[in-house]
Amino acid sequence: MDNWKGILGAVAPALATAFGGPLAGLATKALADKLLGNPSASQEDVQAAVEGLKPEDMVRLKEIDAGFKKSLVDAGIKLEEIASADRASARDREIKTGDNWTPRGLALIVVTGWMTVQWFLLNHVIDDTMRELIARVLGTLDGALMLVLSYFFGSSSSSAQKNDIISRAHK
Repeated sequence: MDNWKGILGAVAPALATAFGGPLAGLATKALADKLLGNPSASQEDVQAAVEGLKPEDMVRLKEIDAGFKKSLVDAGIKLEEIASADRASARDREIKTGDNWTPRGLALIVVTGWMTVQWFLLNHVIDDTMRELIARVLGTLDGALMLVLSYFFGSSSSSAQKNDIISRAHK
């Protein structure tokens, strides 16, 4: 998984879902326009910008994600249906090929990696020069862990709807 896509998956799920399917061009344009101020920027420019975001800039990325999601809803595009079809095709592949060890092996690697980093952070003091790198690795692993959990246990669209309602109530 590319690090920038892991960041998007953890912070901006609507944009991440779009990048994984036929709406990648729209997602690139939205990020290029809102994040870089240049609607004609390339996906590589967007990638570099997302990878270079500081933790305090993640709120802005979440806001861009919310605006992107709203524009898709206004256009009648249903991200949950796209995400559901993506999960179904992954499971379909597993059934057709009989390859149930690849997803399990990858899930084991991700979960073990996440647990190892968590254990390390709880048992060691991180040098100031390494904190940003560790935060980046942990963010990527957090995103990958969420993908593993969603793959094996599904995700709750009602939970997303609840979050939207709470978000609107605060405004």
